[in-house]
Amino acid sequence: MIDAQRYPRLSRIDSPADLRTFDESELPAVADELRAYLIEQVSRTGGHFGAGLGVIELTVALHWLYRTPEDRLVWDVGHQCYPHKILTGRRDRIHTVKQKDGLAPFPKRKESEYDTLDVGHSSTSISAALGMALALAAKDDPRQVVAVIGDGAMTAGMAYEALNHAGGLDPEPNLLVILNDNQMSISENVGGLTRMLGRMMGSKTLNAVREGGKKLLGDKSNPAARFVRRWEEHAKGMFVPSTLFEEMGFHYTGPIDGHDLPALVSTLRTLQGLKGPQLLHVVTTKGKGYGLAEGDQIEYHAVSPFDPDVGVVKKAGPGKPTYTQVFGDWLCDMARVDRSLMGITPAMREGSGLVRFSQEFPDRYFDVAIAEQHAVTLAAGMALEGAKPVVAIYSTFLQRGYDQLIHDVALQDLDVLFAIDRAGVVGPDGATHAGSFDLSFLRCIPNMVVMAPADENECRQMLTTGFRHPGPAAVRYPRGTGPGVAVEPALDALPVGRAQVRRHGHRLALLAFGALVPVAEEVGRALDLTVVNMRFVRPLDEALLRELAATHAGFVTLEDNTVVGGAGSAVSEFLAAEGLLLPVQHLGLPDRYLEHASREQLLAECGLDVAGVRAAVEARWEAVLQSALPRSAAG
Repeated sequence: MIDAQRYPRLSRIDSPADLRTFDESELPAVADELRAYLIEQVSRTGGHFGAGLGVIELTVALHWLYRTPEDRLVWDVGHQCYPHKILTGRRDRIHTVKQKDGLAPFPKRKESEYDTLDVGHSSTSISAALGMALALAAKDDPRQVVAVIGDGAMTAGMAYEALNHAGGLDPEPNLLVILNDNQMSISENVGGLTRMLGRMMGSKTLNAVREGGKKLLGDKSNPAARFVRRWEEHAKGMFVPSTLFEEMGFHYTGPIDGHDLPALVSTLRTLQGLKGPQLLHVVTTKGKGYGLAEGDQIEYHAVSPFDPDVGVVKKAGPGKPTYTQVFGDWLCDMARVDRSLMGITPAMREGSGLVRFSQEFPDRYFDVAIAEQHAVTLAAGMALEGAKPVVAIYSTFLQRGYDQLIHDVALQDLDVLFAIDRAGVVGPDGATHAGSFDLSFLRCIPNMVVMAPADENECRQMLTTGFRHPGPAAVRYPRGTGPGVAVEPALDALPVGRAQVRRHGHRLALLAFGALVPVAEEVGRALDLTVVNMRFVRPLDEALLRELAATHAGFVTLEDNTVVGGAGSAVSEFLAAEGLLLPVQHLGLPDRYLEHASREQLLAECGLDVAGVRAAVEARWEAVLQSALPRSAAG
């Protein structure tokens, strides 16, 4: 429970209705308590940190002025939402965020009526908020809709698609978009739009002239009003370097200091009374109020538990490298021997392991911002001119570039390698970030080579295999560390479509894909079963499958991907096509979304740890396992 002596105001806020009982003069003190409480709680348990600190004042102002949850507040890149959760009845549970059965790290409709949209990926807020505004208008419902977009989300094309639509509608929708401009994503924001926003400066004079003119001239259809509006747009070019948002049909206000609560309240109060699409440009500092987070905004984007008096202490590297590190090292090593290699990331330099590559090969490093579709087609263009692009991307984010993967890369059989991190069970970030579907949506694409490594060294070999393969290829690997196999420095490739028998056993063959190979090996040793590291999801090792089908009573497939249309399904499809009547048991992720918990907890929950796999095999194949071995097999 919250300490009422340390937080005399925050302890009285169990909902925004309670916040609205405070006088406006007390709001800065509420914000100070909210900031201190957020620092205290996240330092104890870990979680997203810097973005929440940057929107403290904005969150207080919005919930104080708007009648949430009746008015609709839509948060983008949901890791900004911790202060929102604290003010909307979840204050005493914020310490459970990201933990099993605890609060979700992002807005989640099932969790609270104040969460209007499930959020995990960026740049969805304006589209959703516009949809809400149009639906409410159709019912003559006067509730207001506000979208808060920031932390890099304005670098994604989807945001501009929504702005373009909203600004061109007639009648104009009543919608407020707040651009929380902190010049950061996880890394620094990149691109021309970011530079443009950085050059913008507000003009109180121009805004005053605009508002006065609107009152005098009334309806914008009035010819005089149209003339003044055109004059205003040209005049604004003298005050700010760009009129992008105005040209798209939005009334632009700002930029204003997002940490000046009185100014925020005053500006928002004015905008509440305006009709049509409005855009408020708010400048904030990621990590505001905690000096170490302000000074190192990348490090403090998300944190493990730490002492707030000391700050985050970097731990010594693990005894074994993460798969992300294996990829990062391979990328630099391959770049040294092949000058055609180009590295591409959609705003995930740190998460995907490209920091070192960006430093050592800056001319061949391309951060395209939060623009996954562009990242994939950019790679296609590079490949068309003889380059060898490597797209480093999370499994969940590759979903956003799926059309480009098919249409722009695979259909043309272009030489692009996809290094897919965070595949399979990811853990604390929940369903929005799970890599549960990539094997299913990749293996159905003609021309694709799809690989899943069993260990760290095999990951390096598969990356080399995919890079040297003359066509589209993908290597998908999990978050965190592997079984601890030493990584050889050589850049050796594997024969495409060739599996590896890890153990010769009897009765059943465990066909394991990727991260579940070590689990299969333990179960295989315990039950004396054949264990195969399948390596390739596409193409399958068909010759080996035929051989094993002739000598085993059944197959068990294992994958950390949904069983629906996954790697195991590929095995069954092959057997059916060959007319091989062999029973197959598919073990993988269930046909539902996985909530947030640790990777280990989720694997156990799905029955994909050693105990779960063994129990499933023994239950399904009890009669087979108890049958006597053939005389030749028994010796």
